[in-house]
Amino acid sequence: MIKYNLICKNCNNLFDSWFSSSHDYDKLNKNKYINCHNCNSTKITKNLMSPNILTSKVKLELRLKEEKYKIIKKTMNEHQKFIKENFDYVGDNFAHEARSLHYKSKKKKKGIYGLASKQELQDLKDEGIKSEVIHWSKDTIN
Repeated sequence: MIKYNLICKNCNNLFDSWFSSSHDYDKLNKNKYINCHNCNSTKITKNLMSPNILTSKVKLELRLKEEKYKIIKKTMNEHQKFIKENFDYVGDNFAHEARSLHYKSKKKKKGIYGLASKQELQDLKDEGIKSEVIHWSKDTIN
């Protein structure tokens, strides 16, 4: 097992992760299986490693960063719960269902959520159909 200090090139988030070997890290990173837990980007690289010396200042910074992450994660989970309870999940048919709702004369009372590609979202926008992208975290514990 090897522990790497990683950095997200998108948001500069620093985090550690364990790998079976350096070869496994290289393979996972090449295939974009490593992502930032802060912004979900796969633009991850190894950061310079140094001996692990925890000063009280570093410990405080780490604790504050962890608390901030927990607050954000809790807020995201609350938003997801609200969406699940108040909207209909349409899966991969989001673009089709959004068009159906938009062009029908009688509107549904409930909104929808689901999956769409960037191109589908752009096409909806071009047609004047408003949609929002919401980061959706999986219901896993890590």
